[in-house]
Amino acid sequence: MTDHAMLSLEQIGLRIGGARILEGVSLDVPAGQMLGVIGPNGAGKTTLFNVVSGVVRPTSGRVLLDGADVTRESIHRRAAAGLGRTFQTSSLFPALSVLENVRLAAQAHAGGATSLVRIPRAGDAASERALECLAEVGLEHRAGAEASGLAHGEKRKVEIAMLIAADPKVILLDEPMAGVASGDVPALTEVIRGLHRGGRTVLMVEHHMEVVLGLVDRVAVMHHGELLAVDTPEAVMANPTVQSAYLGEAM
Repeated sequence: MTDHAMLSLEQIGLRIGGARILEGVSLDVPAGQMLGVIGPNGAGKTTLFNVVSGVVRPTSGRVLLDGADVTRESIHRRAAAGLGRTFQTSSLFPALSVLENVRLAAQAHAGGATSLVRIPRAGDAASERALECLAEVGLEHRAGAEASGLAHGEKRKVEIAMLIAADPKVILLDEPMAGVASGDVPALTEVIRGLHRGGRTVLMVEHHMEVVLGLVDRVAVMHHGELLAVDTPEAVMANPTVQSAYLGEAM
């Protein structure tokens, strides 16, 4: 593990019913770095995120968050320790407003109850924090809108605002552009760039290569459950092994 790794994976392996899903995945992500995780379908990208976030427990290896071993910890304990994640499908409360969704995340982080209060009290700490987070993703003007009526790209922004409200040390974005209209991709890309600019540690699984290559500091390439390469976007694009295993087929 490096001196300043915010997230470290040590020889992560996962076998299910005798099938090898992940094998020997070791990776250090320094604090403040943005890492893109790419690879063809079935390469193990989302499974790796599941292991990191506690959805699945690895068969072998360790997950360290800011130096602490969280391999055996629950999803909720990892979240409390500073791990935040978005999923491919929306995780919003559709009947609540945009502000109420983010307020619940802020309230939970502050240690309060997460009751579904319909009308947040004006000026309370959780509401103020929620408005700050919505401003960071450019959605403060949609605070009163019902979440069910948002465009998909806006829902993604709300989910990111909810993550910010919990002040995580490490953010996992699982295909943030999935289902987002092409016209909304640039604005969402800028929101994600803002996470990086703010000094947060971010890992992103994404199939939009132009988005990944334009955002990240490094790229990790998964192939058949193994880590094929970890390098700068330029070096990965020029890597003959990566090209033959993945990029050559995809492009």
